[in-house]
Amino acid sequence: EGRVVEFNHAAAQLAKESAAGKDVCVAGSVGPLGISALEAEERGVDRGRCFYEQIQALLEGGVDLIFLETFMDDAEMQIALDAKNSLSDCATICSFACEPEGRLGSGVSILEAFSKLRAGGVQITGVNCMNGPHATVQLLQRIPIDGLLAAYPNAGYPKYTDGRFIYHAAPDYFAQAAREMVAEGARLIGGCCGTNPRTIAAISRAVAELKPVRSKGIRVAAVAPAPAKKVVTTPEESLLDKIAAGKRVIICELDPPKTLALEKYFRGAQELVSAGCDAITLADNSLAILRVSNLAIGAMLKERFGITPLLHLSCRDKNVLGLQSELLGMAALGMRHVLPLTGDPARVGDHPGASSVYDVNSIELISIIAKLNDGFSHAGKSLKARTQFVIGCTFNPNAKNLDSQINRLERKVAAGARFAMTQPVFDVTLVEETKRRTAHLNIPIFIGIWPLMSARQAEFLHHEVPGIIVPDKIRKRIADVPLEKATEIGMEIAREIVSSAGAEFPGIYLITPFLHFDSTCELARFARKM
Repeated sequence: EGRVVEFNHAAAQLAKESAAGKDVCVAGSVGPLGISALEAEERGVDRGRCFYEQIQALLEGGVDLIFLETFMDDAEMQIALDAKNSLSDCATICSFACEPEGRLGSGVSILEAFSKLRAGGVQITGVNCMNGPHATVQLLQRIPIDGLLAAYPNAGYPKYTDGRFIYHAAPDYFAQAAREMVAEGARLIGGCCGTNPRTIAAISRAVAELKPVRSKGIRVAAVAPAPAKKVVTTPEESLLDKIAAGKRVIICELDPPKTLALEKYFRGAQELVSAGCDAITLADNSLAILRVSNLAIGAMLKERFGITPLLHLSCRDKNVLGLQSELLGMAALGMRHVLPLTGDPARVGDHPGASSVYDVNSIELISIIAKLNDGFSHAGKSLKARTQFVIGCTFNPNAKNLDSQINRLERKVAAGARFAMTQPVFDVTLVEETKRRTAHLNIPIFIGIWPLMSARQAEFLHHEVPGIIVPDKIRKRIADVPLEKATEIGMEIAREIVSSAGAEFPGIYLITPFLHFDSTCELARFARKM
């Protein structure tokens, strides 16, 4: 990162030297930064400044124009374009990477993005990367000719062989597709990933005698279909609908077992529902400790016992592709309730050598799920149906910097979260403070309630489990009684929190400690009688 100026300046000079005496232009290529707006904000990265630094080096190195390419977010493209325009009025090519239906990953259609750019003075817009020649021709068929159009496809789809990505589209095949691109209005044609000088030479020969197409006749615009109205399968009743109907909702956490001995787990789930629980929430390998898949357990709860599952979904174990696949599987099974979270890093769990993926964080995952609810994948591709996820989020009122947590909660709600679940709370005053600080968000808050079983457990939670604080007075209160009375005091403390949370919020979130579901059942019955 510290050599951006050096490398770009040198590359531009080398290209200009190679082009000397030839009738060619040298473009300086600038791509997206590879981080989201949210990540940039959290890391304190000034995206405009990053683009400015690179573009300035390219211009000082002598490039004739700037090629902004492979952008999937029109907002980031605009940031890069603003940086370029502040430096030079030279020509700019603005090219997006999008799927064949013509929708960007940001959710904007390619036509909308082109229109905004042209309104701002950009003369050449186009598409590159992501698609091979065939799919690029299909995409161009959807784009009317109302400006100069560029197309730079990949050489098909790659195969990963011996540590390398190998592309197999032959230059002759690419050249034939280039002729079709010209017929669809492309005026500037080249190649992206997997192409080489032979590919470009073949394109040049194929299109040398062709004249630009200025009209494709009358066609029905087909870019970026409207969001589908159809929904996936028949979804379960929303817990938020129950709250809207005036019912108190009780969510009980019963983490999937660590072994394949499932009988006790299913017995516990049934007893919790009999005690008044509305949904069972299932962690996703919490604390990075291996457990049975919560999707599998949730499906079994739903199918065998008619129990509503609320699945946690961690960003740790799957990339963006895997996360969306998991979500689409949930939707296909009729599961609606999901709690996106970033997740504890793998190194703290029982498989410390495992990788932590973290393609996105919890806020970005919430945005992805909200997009699925609109009928589109993260890449902007139509799903032909809308999911109907009820999106939750986590909130930690125990944090030392509560203002920071409130700010993060506000961003989660803005991204699409419709309810929040907290870490365990052991202090009535904190319940009241949480109500006061979150009232403006107008979403249900489910206060986490953990029935302490012993003074030793209280100390363990306070000192060893991230995000949990057991106040000194609570730890002293349970430590000051004989061991045989500790569970009774723990339940007394939990009932106090249940009463306080029930008075302030429309829902209760009961956490079952280590599959000891008898105490959670007792609290559920207590909460249901309030």
